[in-house]
Amino acid sequence: MPRYKLVIEYDGAPFCGWQRQADDPTVQAAIETAVQRFSGEAARLTCAGRTDAGVHAIHQVAHLDLAKDWRTDTVRDALNAHLRPQPISVISAEVVPETFDARHSAIRRHYRYRILNRRSPAALTRAHVWHVPWPLDADLMHAAAQRLIGRHDFSAFRAAECQAKSPVRTLEQLDVTRARMGLFEEIVIATAARSFLHHQVRAMAGTLMLAGCGRLSADDVAEILATRAKHRCGPLAPACGLTFVGVDYG
Repeated sequence: MPRYKLVIEYDGAPFCGWQRQADDPTVQAAIETAVQRFSGEAARLTCAGRTDAGVHAIHQVAHLDLAKDWRTDTVRDALNAHLRPQPISVISAEVVPETFDARHSAIRRHYRYRILNRRSPAALTRAHVWHVPWPLDADLMHAAAQRLIGRHDFSAFRAAECQAKSPVRTLEQLDVTRARMGLFEEIVIATAARSFLHHQVRAMAGTLMLAGCGRLSADDVAEILATRAKHRCGPLAPACGLTFVGVDYG
């Protein structure tokens, strides 16, 4: 039974996250329905990182097993045909060993958070950025972000409903940069780790925003981490600014 690895891109705005739900539209359900329509098989997808409602992806990875040995370009093109007009695209499909697991074989996941930092709101990208109209200092945000790098108990940045057995995670990257293109000013937070807690990236983004406007210092952010004081965190940044951008395998 061949195993297929899919690289998937999607706009998360119309979906209630990746994971299949009984009554709400999800990315997993849409793709599994497309698989059944083209192959006649009720296959289940396993993804590298289950995204929340409204979160986007430009390089999500998933795998599925099919009984028939399909050409990989047929799998890609047939899925895309059956996914229209939903904002989901299968970028590539390839046959991989049955030992490959999109979730458990991953050694690192990458996310990007985008903040539109100007007075005027977004017209074209409003579903993909967090609009923060007051001035933010990206250098202060980056300095605060470096205090979160490493292996820590991230309880302060964890959703109350998080089901992870341990709040300890190793954060490998948390970089903050500002991109200027004319009147378009965007602050980008790039982060990477083997795994993240539920809402961890959005909680860190909201806290770094407070550092950027001077309401928290880098020492304050380090203290929030050390004391696990969730009530001192910044606001939970909206889902629309978050994108799953890649996953590394050994």
